[in-house]
Amino acid sequence: LWSPAIGVEHRATRTTAGLFDESSFAKIEVTGSGAAELLEWVCDNRVAREAGAVTYTQALNRRGGIECDFTVTRRGEEEFLIVTGTAFGSHDLGWLRKQAAHTGSTARIADVTGQYACFALWGPRARDIVKELTPDPMDFPFMSSREITVGDVPVQALRVTFVGEHGWELYCSSEYGLALWQALWRAGEPYGLVAGGYRAIDSLRLEKGYRVWGADIGPETTPYEAGLGFCVKPDKDFLGRDALDPAPERRLRCVTLSDPRAVALGNEPVRLDGRVVARVTSGGYGYTARESIAYAYLPAETGAEVEIEVEGAWVPGTVVKTPLVP
Repeated sequence: LWSPAIGVEHRATRTTAGLFDESSFAKIEVTGSGAAELLEWVCDNRVAREAGAVTYTQALNRRGGIECDFTVTRRGEEEFLIVTGTAFGSHDLGWLRKQAAHTGSTARIADVTGQYACFALWGPRARDIVKELTPDPMDFPFMSSREITVGDVPVQALRVTFVGEHGWELYCSSEYGLALWQALWRAGEPYGLVAGGYRAIDSLRLEKGYRVWGADIGPETTPYEAGLGFCVKPDKDFLGRDALDPAPERRLRCVTLSDPRAVALGNEPVRLDGRVVARVTSGGYGYTARESIAYAYLPAETGAEVEIEVEGAWVPGTVVKTPLVP
């Protein structure tokens, strides 16, 4: 957990580039007649957009709680690719199939995780690296995708990030995974490319304020409480819409601790005005911000002073805005 490699991988991604193997991320295809209609009902964001659009969205339950949190890429008229967390594939697949059964949808919902390798290339030098390998100008905008060739490998490139840096998630057929990794690695070595792991991703995303389902968000929290109200499209009909309150009493807040050596990992009590009002949802150390970071659902605004119990001691902290780094 405390390996110094985490800091090296984190800083390299912020300053040069990091290459991450995300092949374990779960991938679900929703295709066939009624696919767009089903996903528009399930998702709080508008996902049936133009082909190539990538949408970050939640799927809600009837109480407005977040049952799923994923990206949806529209590949065609009735063809969508959902990418979700490694541990959430079975859950999200089951939720989608349950909603399909309830609505009578005939869309095909299939787990295709094993069919695709995925490598994320992120950092200030990401474009310099990938331009060595493709004739494509890689000029497509954030939250969109394009089919390209990287080296000799056919790739679907998604312009997304979970670390807050410029770059892409590159998806290819699994049998080409090794060839794609090797091509990226060789092209990236002169630029200082570093291979990174999920602990580095977690540190990077904490600084940027990105949420993790099952920790920061879940079935008992709504998008408005979680600070994800920008995903909600109340002008369309979707499951859970009528249960949402756009002005909740509590919201997910970022707290920086006064002692950067005191690191909360999750479930620690949070005290406001001498009273325990919440528990930490997730936390860790931000190597760029050089801060100990924690998240909790609080009835408090930016600037409020709180305390978090870390290893038996109450450590002062301050509610701050995110992102912590540009």
